[in-house]
Amino acid sequence: MAKEFSHINDKNHPKMVNVGGKKVTNRKATARATMFLGQEIISHFKNKELTTKKGPVFQTAIIAGIQAVKKTSDLIPMCHPLLINGVDIAINIVDKETIGIICTVSIEGKTGVEMEALTGANIAALTVYDMCKSISQKMVIKEVKLVEKSGGKSDIKNG
Repeated sequence: MAKEFSHINDKNHPKMVNVGGKKVTNRKATARATMFLGQEIISHFKNKELTTKKGPVFQTAIIAGIQAVKKTSDLIPMCHPLLINGVDIAINIVDKETIGIICTVSIEGKTGVEMEALTGANIAALTVYDMCKSISQKMVIKEVKLVEKSGGKSDIKNG
């Protein structure tokens, strides 16, 4: 049997999924963004951080990502407003040109937090771009993907 889209009603109109009958469970999702900064930008980093006139790049991006997680339902129409238990964002230099951003979101709730994790990783990456664009605009947010989800109908590991 083919899966159906959950956000479409029987009249083919958009709907918000009713999670009223679901059980509250511990749910967690992790998303990863991979971003090309280039040697020109990475060479400015000292002790795994770059401080610009706008402030420390990674620390500011982490705060922006956390704010984005909390605002996901304001940005994506069919997302439920959630009481988030925790958000953990880590940004690391992967090599001389690339950084990795990992955003993990946890909740006790009736719906998952995949969109929140993906939003947090994306906004953290966009914040890095904003803070480094005066050095180079050749940056590329190469990939943003869900790498893990647990606690709902199905668990996923996408590495």
